[in-house]
Order: sequence, then structure tokens, then C-alpha cells
Amino acid sequence: MRRRSVLPTHQDDMEKIGGKPPQSRLCFLATLCAMFWVLIFYFHFFVIANEPGSDASAAGASVAHADLPFPVPERVSDPVAPLVSKPPPATVSEPPPTTAAANLPKAEEKEEVPAAVVQHQQDAAPAREYAFQRALKTAENKSDPCGGRYIYVHELPPRFNDDMLRECERLSLWTNMCKFMTNDGLGPPLGNEEGVFSNTGWYATNQFMVDVIFRNRMKQYECLTKDSSIAAAVFVPFYAGFDVARYLWGHNISTRDAASLDLIDWLRKRPEWNVMGGRDHFLVGGRIAWDFRRLTDQESDWGNKLLFLPAAKNMSMLVVESSPWNANDFAVPYPTYFHPAKDADVLQWQDRMRSLERPWLFSFAGAPRPDDPKSIRSQLIDQCRTSSFCKLLECDLGESKCHSPSAIMKMFQSSLFCLQPQGDSYTRRSAFDSMLAGCIPVFFHPGSAYVQYTWHLPKNYTRYSVFIPEDDVRKGNVSIEDRIKSINPDMVKKMREEVIGLIPRVIYADPRSKLESLKDAFDVSVEAIINKVTQLRRDIIEDREDKDFVEENSWKYDLLEEGQRTIGLHEWDPFFSKPKDKGADSTNKSTKAAKNSWKNEQRGQN
Repeated sequence: MRRRSVLPTHQDDMEKIGGKPPQSRLCFLATLCAMFWVLIFYFHFFVIANEPGSDASAAGASVAHADLPFPVPERVSDPVAPLVSKPPPATVSEPPPTTAAANLPKAEEKEEVPAAVVQHQQDAAPAREYAFQRALKTAENKSDPCGGRYIYVHELPPRFNDDMLRECERLSLWTNMCKFMTNDGLGPPLGNEEGVFSNTGWYATNQFMVDVIFRNRMKQYECLTKDSSIAAAVFVPFYAGFDVARYLWGHNISTRDAASLDLIDWLRKRPEWNVMGGRDHFLVGGRIAWDFRRLTDQESDWGNKLLFLPAAKNMSMLVVESSPWNANDFAVPYPTYFHPAKDADVLQWQDRMRSLERPWLFSFAGAPRPDDPKSIRSQLIDQCRTSSFCKLLECDLGESKCHSPSAIMKMFQSSLFCLQPQGDSYTRRSAFDSMLAGCIPVFFHPGSAYVQYTWHLPKNYTRYSVFIPEDDVRKGNVSIEDRIKSINPDMVKKMREEVIGLIPRVIYADPRSKLESLKDAFDVSVEAIINKVTQLRRDIIEDREDKDFVEENSWKYDLLEEGQRTIGLHEWDPFFSKPKDKGADSTNKSTKAAKNSWKNEQRGQN
């Protein structure tokens, strides 16, 4: 007998439910799964995708449209800001980047950023850095005596300096300059037969030798560096005065300008120039500024155009007479006959000037200027002649004593006051010779000293000098004798002591040695240049450069006290209100003055 299967058969199941098959559990599970995935797709593409800013709205749109078995309606919404990749770190010379408002969603544009957050962001922004900041930081090293005082000197090709000295006989039309090149630019030693000088340190120095003297003094400067990145200033040893001297007479403007253009081209190719575009560079031209300020390219116009070249305007140029209306030249003293080798030489000379008897109330050394209707020299000579208190040394008609340093110095040493009118230009060497002799200078125009030598002389001119306006002399409204006599004797002593105290600052020490504790004209000039460049660098860092600077008023800025930045009306405005009256127009007055100063080299006294 066959055994019945213990498992029910399919037929048995059908019989139990009245002939219908039972629903499979597999079909039930499949139905649940399908409903689950429908809900997932619906949630993903209709709920999440419709949320503003959802990545699914952009990244999943193409997938949804392609894969879903039913059409998806197009969605309208606000534009979404594009994704901005993280910017690279800012370089040291670039400010940190900012996010523009246009790159923000509209919802965020309306949100105001709290002021405290803005201030925090500004404070947190890294400060811009400059290549010259390393030089500024050297001053913070208190153990370094040269910190903040380093000078870098360009090694120029010899055509810009030494080659000129080799052709020294060509430097002046009337004078063989070769003898003045001896003793590092001091010239031949002076004898002391009359006992006017001290035993050492006196030389027959030409008044236009600052180029050589300054360069040779720079060779002895204690803070020279070969690393320009730590330099407080950069010196350009170009003999600008000798260059212009070679070609002023009988040469066209192309020849006169050639070396200046060549120099600028050479400098601009140097990496040192690029640090500040030349604004930390300085050079020396031992002539008056008008020799370097030719306004036009007419062959008949005077001088070269060095100081008008765009690149040269960034540099500082030291000249023996500056332009009151221009900002890139600065006056330094004319060289005198005295060039001490040590401090003791200066101190002994000062003591000697204090102890001298001065029998003359005032004196004048010079020649009249009959061709210049504005000159007051004739009136000064007349007043001196008629006064029993005045010593006169007339220099016209080839008077030999005016060529004698001992005769000039002897007269100044015997006088309390020395008259110093304008020379052929504003200034004259005689002013410094008289101060060297302890004689109180009397000036008649502020351009003769007060707006010139602001580095070397007190800005309060009443401390060391007397000022009598030219017009008062020209119109006969003042007696010089009476004016000087009216000064209290105690004040005269103070003024004379002030002048004697200024002696170190207005002389150039022997370039072959160095003063120890005293600052000479070179030291004062270098210190002033360093201060100028340092202040400029700090202003650049702090973004407080004077954007309203008026170059035509340069003379006023030079008279401001430390910390002052604004100018206003000044008592000397009438003297400088019309630049073309004196020097700014190179086609008339300044040209004539410059030419006459050259001709007067022949006489040896201007």
C-alpha cells in the first residue's frame, strides 16, 4: 500500500477554500516594497528638491527628469549664488580679498553685518608689507649703533664721476679746476703768514667742490652697507655739478642732457630703484639749482633738465642753492676754507672766535651790480662808505684783496655784523665765510638763507641773524648803522654765541678723517636725508602721505616745525608770490643770474 504524503498538496489546499488558491505571501511583500520605493522617489524629487538651496534641485534634476516614469513640472525659484572656491592666500603686497555683495544670495544681502563684526574683520586683516620695512626694523635693534642709519652707495660706471676728474681742465671755461681736486677736493693748503687761520685745516677750496667733498666724506661714513635691503637711504655718487659745468657754454641741449638721461636709464634698471621708485635715492650737485632746471628745449635756454626729469623728481638732490618752488632739491652750505681733521681743531677755533676784539660794527665785501636794477649792493656800499663804523672791501675793478681768503677772513673776524645781500642768485658763499669768522650775518632777502639751509640753520632766524627787507634799503627808509646799533648789547652777545655754535654745522670736515663728537655739514645733511626717507616710509605704511601737497609752496613746508603738516599765510609771501620774478623762469632772471655766477668765478668772489 502506498503511503500518503504527509504534506498537503496544492489540490488539497484548493479544496479547503472552496476551489480558490490562497494569496501568496511573496506577492504581499513585493507590493509593500514597491509602495516603499514610490514614497522614497516622491519624497526625494518633490519634497527635498523643492527646498531652496537644496543641492538636489540642481544636481538631481536631470536624474529625476530622465528616470521617473511620469513628467515632473518645471519649478520657479530665486537664483542660487554660484559656488565660489576658496581664494588663495593673499601675498604680502596685496590686501585680503573681499566678497562682493553681488555674490551673495538675496536673502543674505538684506542682512546687515554688525559694526563690531566689521571692525573685527578689519582688525584681523593682515597689514600690507613693503620691501623697505626691513630697513625700518634695523632701528629697533638697540645694540646696533648703525640701526636706522645705513647708507647704500651705488657703484656707478666711472663715466658718471671719476672720468670727469681725469678731464678736470675741461670743467670750467675760465678756471683750471685741476688744482682744486687735490686733497680729496679741498684744494691746495693755505699758508698762515698773517696769522688769520689756525695752523692746520685751511685750504683754497673752490666754492663749487661739494660734489667731490661729499663723495669722499661718504667713503668715511661709518654705516655704509652692501645690503641695500637694510639701507635707510641710497646715495648716487654722480658729479652732477661737474657734468653741467662741462657743457654749459657752446654745446647743444642734447649734449647737456646726455649724462643725466644716461644716469636715469642706468638707475631704473637697478633693483634698488624699484623698492621706492627712487624716492629713497639722493645725489649732490654742487651748483645752484637753476643750472639743472632748464624749462624748455630751446638751444638758447640755460642749463640741463636733470631736476625736471620725471624719474629724477623722485630723488632728492643736494645743491648749494635750492629753488623755493620745487620739492626735489635741498640746499647745503657752500664749502668754506676750513676743513678740520678732528674735534679739537673746531673747538679751538670756536674759542678763538669768542675771544677776538671786533672793532668794526659792520662790514661788507662785494662788488656792485649795475646791470641789475633790483640789486641793493650800490646802496649798501654807499652806506658803508659814509659810516665810520663800517669796513668795506670793494671787489670791483679787479681788487686783489677780494681774491685773498686771508683778507676776507681778517675783515670778517674784526666785525660784529657782516652784510650779506643776494649774490648773482639768492645766495653767496660769503655768508658761510662770515659765520665761520663768528660774524653775525645781516640778510636782506629770505631766499639768501632762511628758506634755503633749513637743515643747518635755526628756523628762528632772529637767534643768529638780522633781517632788513630789501625794499627798505632800496627806498632809503632804513639806516643800517642805526638799525644795528638799536640791538641790545646782551642780545648781540647771544647772537654771536649762536653763530659760533653753528660753525661745525656749516663746514665740511677733512674727507680723509672724521670728527668724533661734532656733526659737520655732511653729517647734518645725511641725517636729514635719512629722516626724510624714514618719515616718507612710515607715511606710506600708515597711508597718510600728504595728498594736498602744493609744490609751489615748497619753501613754506620747509619752515614747518616737526609734526606740522599744514601751511597758511606767511610773512614772506611777498618775496615768493611771483616765482617768475626770481629764478622760476629760466629764460630771463634765473638764466642771467646763473650766467653771472659763472662769470664771477673769474673774480673769485660772488
